[in-house]
Amino acid sequence: MGSGLKKRYLAPAATIVVAGITLTILPLSTAGAAASGSATAAVTASAVGSKVTVKPVPLAKRNPKLPDIVVVDAGGTITATATDRISYQHYADSLPNGIQDVLKPMYPELGRVANVSVVRTDITGASSQTSTKNMYDLSRTVDAALALPGIDGVVVNSGTNVLEEDAYYLDLTVQSNKPVVISGSMHQSETFTTDGATNMFSSIRLAASGKTTCYGTVMLMNDQFFAAREVTKTDGYRMDTFGGGNYGALGVVNEDHIRTMRAPARVMKCGKRSWKTPFDLSKKKASDLPPVDIVGGYIESSAIPIDALVDAGEKGIVTSGHGPGNISTAQSAAQASAIQKGVIFVSATRTGGEGTYDDGTPGVIGAADLSPQKARILLQLGLAFSGKESQIRQWFTTIGDPEFDMSSFGR
Repeated sequence: MGSGLKKRYLAPAATIVVAGITLTILPLSTAGAAASGSATAAVTASAVGSKVTVKPVPLAKRNPKLPDIVVVDAGGTITATATDRISYQHYADSLPNGIQDVLKPMYPELGRVANVSVVRTDITGASSQTSTKNMYDLSRTVDAALALPGIDGVVVNSGTNVLEEDAYYLDLTVQSNKPVVISGSMHQSETFTTDGATNMFSSIRLAASGKTTCYGTVMLMNDQFFAAREVTKTDGYRMDTFGGGNYGALGVVNEDHIRTMRAPARVMKCGKRSWKTPFDLSKKKASDLPPVDIVGGYIESSAIPIDALVDAGEKGIVTSGHGPGNISTAQSAAQASAIQKGVIFVSATRTGGEGTYDDGTPGVIGAADLSPQKARILLQLGLAFSGKESQIRQWFTTIGDPEFDMSSFGR
C-alpha cells in the first residue's frame, strides 16, 4: 500500500440505504485485496429503509493525534487512465482501485497530514453520464460520512467538466457544517502531466485544517479554493481552468501554508440552525427531484424549446439570456403562455457576470449573478421542496444570492 504502510486493512460490510435503495458495500476477500493491492469495495443493491450508513476503508493505521478525513470516490479524470502517458486528451480505462491508487503513493507524507479513509461509490464522474440520482446519492453519502463519530471533514473527487455543479449541489444539500472539499484533475493520473496528486493532497490538507468549517462546500484545484456558488470552469484543457468569476479565490494552499482570505456569507450563521439550507435530502427520494432544463438566448432564438418543455410537463425552466438575461420576442411570448400554465421561470445571464435582479415579476425569478447551470440546481431543489413560486423566489433572493450585511452590527 505504498511506502510506510505495512498492513492492509479491510472494513466489514457496510450498508448505504438511499431513498429506499440499499447499497451494500462489501470489501473484497483478503485474496482479492492482495491481488489488487488495496482494499476496494464492490456495490450491490436491494430495497429497504431510508437511513444512510457508511463504513470507510482506512488507508493506514490511525494516528490519534491527527484529524480524520474521509475521501468519497466519485470517479472523474483523476481515476482514469490515458492511451499512453502523454495523451491526456485520449481516455483508455479506469484505475483498478479508483482513488486509492492515487492516494497510496502519497504515503508516508500523507500519513503526516491526516488519517485518511475511502468510501467508494459507483459514480464514474463522467459528465455525459452524471444524473440527478448520482448527485443525490453523492450528497447523502457525504452527509453520512460527516456524521460518523470523530470524522473531521470530507474530500470528494469527481469529474471536472461538471465539478462546479457537483460542488453547488453539495453546498445546497449537505447538512453538516464540517469542511467539504471537492476536487479532481485535468489530466489522468498515469500521465506525465497529471495534476491529480497535488490536488488531492492539498484538498486533504485543507479539509484537515478545519479552516473552511461553515464555508459549505469549496472546490480546490491548482492550489486555490473557491466558493461552490461562484466557481466556474473557464477552459476545456488548461490546468488553471477554474476561477471565481468576479470574486476570485477564497484562499490558497501552498505546502502547509493555508490562507483563507475571504469567506462565503453563510459563515455569519455558523453555529446557528439557520446555517443549514432547507434542502435536507433525507426527506426526499431522488425521484422527487423534477426535471429542469436550460434554454439559451441568442439572436432570433426560437420558442420551440420552451413550448416543447412545457408540453413535456416540466414545471421549471431556466433561461440563459443575453445581456442581463434578455430573451427573444418569440421566447417571451412562449414564456408568457407557459407562465399561465403554472411554469416557473428563472432568468439567468449567459455573460458569466451580473444578471437580472429579482423584481417580483410574476412567473419569472431573477437569478442575479448565479450561473444558469447553478440556477437550474436551485430551481430543481425549490420545486422538490416547495413548488410554491413565492417560496422559491425567497430562496433565490437569499440562499441563491447571499451577501454580507454588517449595517446593523454594533447597534
